[in-house]
Amino acid sequence: MFILRSVQPKDLKDLYKLSNIMTFINLPPDEDLISAKIDSSIKSFHNPSKKLWENYYIFVLEDQASNEVLGVSMIHAQHGTENEPHFYLSVGQESKFSQTINTGFVHGTLKLGFDTNGPTEIGGLILNPEFRAHQEKLGKQLSFVRFLYMADHADRFKAMIHSELVPPLDKFGNSPLWEAVGRRFFNMNYHEADILSRSNKEFILSLFPSENIYQTLLPMEARESIGKVGKETEPVKRMLENIGFKYTFEVDPFDGGPHYRCPLKDIKPIKEKITGQLVADRFDSSESSEALIHVQHSDYDFFAVKAQLQVHEDGKISMDPEVVKKLGLVLPQKISAIPFN
Repeated sequence: MFILRSVQPKDLKDLYKLSNIMTFINLPPDEDLISAKIDSSIKSFHNPSKKLWENYYIFVLEDQASNEVLGVSMIHAQHGTENEPHFYLSVGQESKFSQTINTGFVHGTLKLGFDTNGPTEIGGLILNPEFRAHQEKLGKQLSFVRFLYMADHADRFKAMIHSELVPPLDKFGNSPLWEAVGRRFFNMNYHEADILSRSNKEFILSLFPSENIYQTLLPMEARESIGKVGKETEPVKRMLENIGFKYTFEVDPFDGGPHYRCPLKDIKPIKEKITGQLVADRFDSSESSEALIHVQHSDYDFFAVKAQLQVHEDGKISMDPEVVKKLGLVLPQKISAIPFN
């Protein structure tokens, strides 16, 4: 069985191991930095700051058979402040026409913008590659658990939810857009700039072109990467679109990866949230459906599991008794859930 829960100090070694399997900015291969992120998350779950941008929530996926953390996902309650703006490139068009030669063109454009009162951002989804395409849809569980938490705690987040997707990268992990634009203005490689931008964004506003960048002047490979996602990110894009997220016609200023957004209240699993009292001895598998279920656990601020759930006519809820037994749940108890389909 796999469980989803809030991160704990005991997860440090597993997260460090995961950070060395795959390179992600949100999970650096540095035990001290990971430990600091864990501490920040525990504080956010237990006693969130009124300054939303200080709140980071980290969820882990644990294999109960091995007690190993296999994946992680995150929520940043506010991405974009006066001190650290949310930067983006607006993707637009500009028409040009000459009466003299009776010729016109429509040029694609990119223009730097920024937001100092940004949305809530979901991100940092990392799953051990050995467990991708698992029959239990572990990647989707890691993604959806964030919506389950936001459904229960909407007041801790902004009204708009934001997601940044990974664009096509070359075999060395470099961005064609960065090579065409960013490198010329920052004199550093893509990964150096990405890492620096996590702690200091001043250089972006100071050095990046402030006027329209005409896509016509960019190499074909760079033009074709703008607003697109890499092959491994296609399932994430489809999932977001299926639950209400839409492309904003804004992209990452470094790599051209697309930005997707949806109002929190309009996200499909959040709209379909289920609440009620979980009771025993009424479960009928033929009347059940799959859901992510938030249950009470004495050891964690947040704890969830994917299981079969049945909602009864009187509003009471029952779930797979095998799961109830394995988790040692005390019934009755109040639970919340979102459909997992």
